[in-house]
Amino acid sequence: MEAKAIRQKYLDFFVKHGHSVIKSAPLVPDNDPTCLFTTAGMHPLVPFLQGAKHPAGNRLTDVQKCVRTGDIDDVGDPVHLTFFEMLGNWSLGDYFKKEAIDMSFDFLTGAENLNIPLENLAFTVFAGDEDAPFDAEAYQMWLDHGVKAERIAKLPKADNWWGPAGVTGPCGPDTEMFYWTGDGAAPEVFDPKDKRWVEIWNNVFMQYNKKADGTFEPLAQQNVDTGMGLERITAVLQGKKSCYETELFARIFAEIDAIRGVEAVPAADRTASERIIADHLRAATFIIGDGITPGNVDQGYVLRRLIRRAIREGRKLGVQGEFTGRIAQAVIAEFGDVYTELKDNAEKILEALKIEEKQFATALEKGTREFEKLIARVPAHIQKKVISGKNAFNLYETYGFPLELTIEMAHENNFEVDEKGFAEAYAKHQELSRQGAEQKFKGGLADHSEATARLHTATHLLHAALRKVLGDHVGQKGSNITAERLRFDFSHEEKMTPEQLAEVEALVNDAIKRELPVVMEEMDVEAARESGAIGLFGDRYGDRVKVYTIGDVSKEICGGPHAGNTAELKSFKIQKEESSSRGVRRIKAVIGA
Repeated sequence: MEAKAIRQKYLDFFVKHGHSVIKSAPLVPDNDPTCLFTTAGMHPLVPFLQGAKHPAGNRLTDVQKCVRTGDIDDVGDPVHLTFFEMLGNWSLGDYFKKEAIDMSFDFLTGAENLNIPLENLAFTVFAGDEDAPFDAEAYQMWLDHGVKAERIAKLPKADNWWGPAGVTGPCGPDTEMFYWTGDGAAPEVFDPKDKRWVEIWNNVFMQYNKKADGTFEPLAQQNVDTGMGLERITAVLQGKKSCYETELFARIFAEIDAIRGVEAVPAADRTASERIIADHLRAATFIIGDGITPGNVDQGYVLRRLIRRAIREGRKLGVQGEFTGRIAQAVIAEFGDVYTELKDNAEKILEALKIEEKQFATALEKGTREFEKLIARVPAHIQKKVISGKNAFNLYETYGFPLELTIEMAHENNFEVDEKGFAEAYAKHQELSRQGAEQKFKGGLADHSEATARLHTATHLLHAALRKVLGDHVGQKGSNITAERLRFDFSHEEKMTPEQLAEVEALVNDAIKRELPVVMEEMDVEAARESGAIGLFGDRYGDRVKVYTIGDVSKEICGGPHAGNTAELKSFKIQKEESSSRGVRRIKAVIGA
């Protein structure tokens, strides 16, 4: 079964069971400081999992675009992906375990659905501990569907428990579904440590609230959150060893072959370099399609790293000249019908890639000059000439020089490279990056406290003020809010003058002093557009949206949370204005305590 059919079957199945299809949210989460990118289908639904009413109802389903870069250095093997699609369905205080498990079993085994033989499936449930009991309900429900006890593993929190995202908050057991990918019949007894059993679906039951004292209490609103990776389920159903062997990558690999001028090779024989190019440029195309451009911080930095790593791998394969745009066109051709923002923003995607390739070429030229300076410093009489691991890593990180290129150029000049020192520097860099990723990719429920609600409201006032001072070309490009400050990215080419910043600050403070009410209305997208609300229309929102109006100052589509009145903000102070990425500026600001 092809991915396109699986996508549609999934959505159709849950619509039949009373779910509303919602649009995939953008890859950059709205006002979630815990994540640089949307890493799971639940992220856009955080306010609704916490009790806010969703305009589409309390049964939802979608196919969500996701990016995870915690394992970026592992991409190149047959398993890891940066960008992927997540099939999901949710109950927001509606059905719970029985209905979720019934539907999961039906979708997996039903003849009109995935039609997977039961003998090829296995399951896990939460074993229980001193904090929470064994999930006897989920266990019995699988038995009731004819699953043998030997095929249900009882596992601890490390395997079958979700959350909380922080020290306290929503959490609960999950049940996971596995598919046998080994040769021959599946073993009678399920061993979850056997890698031939591949997890294909996960149902999380948000059942408890963990309190500050470490105890658990039942949640007022119990939710179901599920996730099935499209690439993975497509591969296992097709009997492929890797998602790179499916049709989702066929068009991209064909373009890589055309660029190289080589005959097509079997999908299973693709090299690590080919997989990196395919994965990274697929991810980059989607990220740019959602409005991010390469830069030196946050999402822009991740994007730049993806593009440049793909270019380096292209060099390894002998590719000369610009080629990323051709790969992006293959991605747009493959996915543009499902994610229309790719087609709508095709020109911007290709332009951003073209500029980045040119800038990277310039960086490589600078790196070559830096290399020449390094070897020129070494006296000619020294017998054993070595480029230190630190300097080799600096060439890699700053100028994009792969270690292989540094070694090649070193040998041409009778130098050696301290490869062990490079590996140590690289490992240290990875550890620092991972620590940063753990902060940015917690993958949990964002902070929706009173403080963040007030700051969120301030971003609406700031957005309106910027449009009034700079012009209607200003649009939100990103927002990151913690309990202490707001950070707002917006489209604007030039550095703001002190006078412009002062005027913006004054406009926001004036709105605060006027004690304007913040009013929310639900309406369909067309009515929101006609009312003058600003927001990224089209695929970003579903059929019904929430529109927040702040007096005569601001009217904006948003998911919340918000203050009830501008007076709650007390005061507004811009701390810094700077460049975020090409064509995008960034303001950091605080409000009164």
